[in-house]
Amino acid sequence: MDFTELGSTPVYHGRVFDVRQDQVRLPSGRVVQLDIVAHPGAVVLVPVDAEGYVWFVRQYRHAVRKELLELPAGTLEAGEDIEACARREIREEIGMSAGKLQKIGEFYPAPGYSTECLYLFLASDLHPAPLPGDDDEFIQVERFPADQVFALAEGGSILDNKTLAALLLARPYLTQT
Repeated sequence: MDFTELGSTPVYHGRVFDVRQDQVRLPSGRVVQLDIVAHPGAVVLVPVDAEGYVWFVRQYRHAVRKELLELPAGTLEAGEDIEACARREIREEIGMSAGKLQKIGEFYPAPGYSTECLYLFLASDLHPAPLPGDDDEFIQVERFPADQVFALAEGGSILDNKTLAALLLARPYLTQT
């Protein structure tokens, strides 16, 4: 199929993402305007400690006006390597460093309107190494046995899409015997 971008106009520049409007010619020949959220990407971590517990964060998300249970995650800084971002974010969000970090997948959470790609890492061999968190984040760290996290997801206790997708991709690593 032949999609042709005819132009792109910046609409908004924000702290975390930008918005642009792209003019695209569809394979049918019709021209449409598409609103695109341009996002630098982010990492998602599945931290597993030596006791087999998975570490989560609970934080308030103003857009949905709820506290959500999520895996630790964070946005890439300009020019930042994804593994370096993962190593920074785990320390900022749960106060732990990972002796072993393994990339196990990547996915687009909203490809219909966003460029954001999420890079998923399994983090193990955890040890304390806190870094100061972001000023606007108020995080409560929680741990759950690996064999219980899927029940939390299936039971509706986890509503965050990146956490649900990450748990699906991490399942083979969390259910090994």
